[in-house]
Amino acid sequence: MKVIRLHARADLRLHDESDPIPGAGEKMLQVKAVGICGSDLHWFAEGGIGDAQLEHPLVLGHEFAGITESGQRVAVDPAIPCRQCELCQHGHPNLCERVAFAGHGARDGALRERMAWDEKNMIPIPDLLTYADGAMLEPLGVAIHAVDLAHLKAGMTVGVFGCGAIGLLIVQLARLSGAVTIIATDRLVHRLEAAGSMGATKAILAEGGAEIQKVMAATGGRGVNIAFEVAGEQEAVDTSIAAVIPGGKVILAGIPVDDSTSFSASTARRKGLTIKLVRRMKHTYPRAIELVSTGLVDVRSLVTHRFPLVKAVEAFAVAQRREGIKVIIEM
Repeated sequence: MKVIRLHARADLRLHDESDPIPGAGEKMLQVKAVGICGSDLHWFAEGGIGDAQLEHPLVLGHEFAGITESGQRVAVDPAIPCRQCELCQHGHPNLCERVAFAGHGARDGALRERMAWDEKNMIPIPDLLTYADGAMLEPLGVAIHAVDLAHLKAGMTVGVFGCGAIGLLIVQLARLSGAVTIIATDRLVHRLEAAGSMGATKAILAEGGAEIQKVMAATGGRGVNIAFEVAGEQEAVDTSIAAVIPGGKVILAGIPVDDSTSFSASTARRKGLTIKLVRRMKHTYPRAIELVSTGLVDVRSLVTHRFPLVKAVEAFAVAQRREGIKVIIEM
C-alpha cells in the first residue's frame, strides 16, 4: 500500500509498505479522505508540537474517514484513550495522559491507503455524508468542544479571532447558539468573506492589533462576552484579551508556533477573565453527525482543495500557504 511519511521538517516521502495487521479490538480500514489540519502543519514545518518531537518517520493525518472490510462507512475518532484512568472514568478522555493519537508522537496517522484502528473509535456515518464530510467531523468536534467550554448563551456577543476551518465552524455554532453579534477577524480576505457567508455579522481584517478599535466599535465600545482565539498567533491572543468584557471568557484553541502564549496579567486580572484552553474534543461525534446531516452546519463548502495521496507534498504546500480553507487528500 502507498504511505506518506514525514522524515524531517518539510520532508514528506511516498513509500510502499505492507498492510498493517489488526490487533485486539481493531478493524482494518480503507482510508478514503484525510484533512490537513493546522497541527499537521506544525509537524510538517517544525518537526513537532511542543514537547512532542519527530523521533521516527511519522505518518501524519488525524481528520479522516473510510470504509471497513465489512463495508461500513465510518468517520474515525483519532484519539484512543486508555478508558481506565480517573480522567477517562470522569468523562474527560480528551485529557487522558495515556491517549494514543493518530499522527502524533509514536502513533502513525491516516495518510496511507489502509490502517488498523480501534473499532470503538469508528463511528458509522449516513450515506448522505461524503467521506470528506466524515473527515470534517473531527474539526467540527473541536469547534463543538470549544463552544461547550464557553457556555455560550442566546443573546451573547462573540468574537472569533482566526477564520481557518475551526474558526469558521465556531462562527456557525455561535450563530446556532443564538449569538446576536459575531465578530470575525483574520489576516486573509477570502477567509473573512467565508466568515460573512457563514454567519459573522462583522468581518474585520487583522492588521497587527489595529483591528481592536474596529472590534470595539462593532460592539458599541462594550466588547464581546466570549472571545475564541483560533489562530495560534500572539496577536489574536492579545486581541481576544483586549476585546472581551469584564467577567467574560477567553477560549484559547490555537496552537502557537513557539509553544508559548502570553497575555497582560493586569488586564486579565482587572477584568476578572475566565481563560480556558481547548484540548481536542470529547463525545462530540454523534452531535457533529446530526448537525451536518440536518444541514445546520456546513462543512462541505469549507473544503477548497482536493489532492490524491501521491500529491501530498503539493497538498501540504497549498495548506501551508493558506490559499484556501481546508485541504483534503482523497484515496
